[in-house]
Amino acid sequence: MERPGAGEINSNECENVSRKKEISEEFEASTVDSLVDVPFATIDIKDDCGITDVPQINLERSKENEWISKDQIQKRRKKHKDYQPNYFLSIPITNKEITRGVKILQDAIIQQDKRLSKAMTGDGSFHVTLLVMQLLNDDEINIGIDALLELKPFIEEILRGKHLILPFQGVDTFGNQVGFVKLAEGDHINPLLEIAEAAKRIFQEKGILAGESRSYKPHLTFMKLYKTPWLWKTWFQTLSQNDKSVVKGVKKIDPKLYENFISHRFGEEVVQRIDLCSMQKKKQSNGYYHCESSIVIGKRPIGIQDLINEALHRERMGLKAKVKQIKELLLKPETQAKIRRELFEGRSINNSNQGNDVDSSDTLT
Repeated sequence: MERPGAGEINSNECENVSRKKEISEEFEASTVDSLVDVPFATIDIKDDCGITDVPQINLERSKENEWISKDQIQKRRKKHKDYQPNYFLSIPITNKEITRGVKILQDAIIQQDKRLSKAMTGDGSFHVTLLVMQLLNDDEINIGIDALLELKPFIEEILRGKHLILPFQGVDTFGNQVGFVKLAEGDHINPLLEIAEAAKRIFQEKGILAGESRSYKPHLTFMKLYKTPWLWKTWFQTLSQNDKSVVKGVKKIDPKLYENFISHRFGEEVVQRIDLCSMQKKKQSNGYYHCESSIVIGKRPIGIQDLINEALHRERMGLKAKVKQIKELLLKPETQAKIRRELFEGRSINNSNQGNDVDSSDTLT
């Protein structure tokens, strides 16, 4: 057998290198795809994409071990795709001072690069995400509504009659891809985290896929660069017949764009309600997300919609209790024996009547 000369690469090594690259790219692509489907980020996008965590495959590993690793990556990718959040609990931003401040921030960025206007979040949809989840059909949506309504007494217990006030100050990004206004530090952080944890527990106890593996980081998103991939591309601009300039794509949010807002105070939001919103259904005319149901937080006059929600909740709970009673009754041995007996007797009577019909017809002929 010929040995490769100096500077030549063994074909097996080439195959291993190629396979390593293929698996690594496949892993990164799958995690990036999962991010793009979510309209907000909760951690550093670099961590979310797993770039710092890509498994390194030893070139000397046997083919059997390589195929095992590839199978594990495929399973991980499938698990990622099986859980794609499409609903979320939203704390809407209703304070006009905050909304105006964020709009001024957006306009200041756009003045520096007009292309970034396509990456801005509409002011009607400003919110803080409390929890993400997957609801696949109407039954699961109804379960989600029940879970939201059951969350209210837990929130009241956490707040103990106090208002939950969220102060916003400063600007940052997740991996230079998602721009957000930061939630300032203070006594409001712990109750907000407790509410988020209670929501996650209640939804999961009802069998709903909810929450994320990452720690909860509340924020107000105002810009999503990863949602505008066409801005990433570099292209040539023709100024004249012999003059062409290169226009570089925008692949990350430059901190210089928002440097004047690093410590800016945007205002305080008194949390008034929590909404169960869809990521995919058509938004409302004011730009806010499609809302399935809401609960009122804090001291506030009860409105008609609040009364409707409470009435629907009581009605739903009553129906669920009746269905549960019927199921328990049907599972009792004496009930099942009675049903079988009645079915058998009914079948016997039908057979007897059919026999009599035949006999009478024979007599007539």
